[in-house]
Amino acid sequence: MAKVRAVILDVDGTVVDSNDAHAEAWVETLAEFGRGASYLETRRLIGMGGDKLLPELTGVEKDTEEGEQLTERREEIFKERYLGNLEPLPGARELVERLRAEGVQIVVATSAQRDTLVPMLEKAGVPELADSATSASDAEESKPAPDIVSAALEKTGEAAEAVVMIGDTPYDVEAAQRAGVRIIAVRSGGWGDDDLQGAIAVYDHLADLLESWDDSPLGDSGGAE
Repeated sequence: MAKVRAVILDVDGTVVDSNDAHAEAWVETLAEFGRGASYLETRRLIGMGGDKLLPELTGVEKDTEEGEQLTERREEIFKERYLGNLEPLPGARELVERLRAEGVQIVVATSAQRDTLVPMLEKAGVPELADSATSASDAEESKPAPDIVSAALEKTGEAAEAVVMIGDTPYDVEAAQRAGVRIIAVRSGGWGDDDLQGAIAVYDHLADLLESWDDSPLGDSGGAE
């Protein structure tokens, strides 16, 4: 296995505990517009970008007038009611520090909009990662399309075989595979091992990955030779 020189890092469900909050914000938004959706039905789609989740859930395309209204209102609800209460997931700050100590480059890849991404990274204790982030604005299509991962890969300047992604949903796994990038999955986003098939390794959360560092795909990273 090639030495890891760069890590592409997902945010929601990986470094910050936000997946449930995103689902609640969607449910509340759709209720306001008279479009009922169950929490469980919505929660299983979290990890997709809004351009994929909205039509999957409602049949409404994001670029229609109603789609734009729904998307804008969901962002407002998420920021007003949920963003301030988010908590970091175990090991987020420590993983970033360890990767940097090993000389491994970090690029964030998320389907979030940039104005939401920055405060989420602050909540995770890694605000400086905003400077190395690819977000929904950098891609034509969101996860599970490979666009955001491909943009992050390009930003690393490394060959795909020297890069590993870390994410928490089956949509992360699919996006990474379609971009030709190996992925380590964490269960902290609420998905089980069957959902995360295709990942080269699965851990409970980032702290678990750190505890297993030497035996993990990152164990022989060591940065540049």
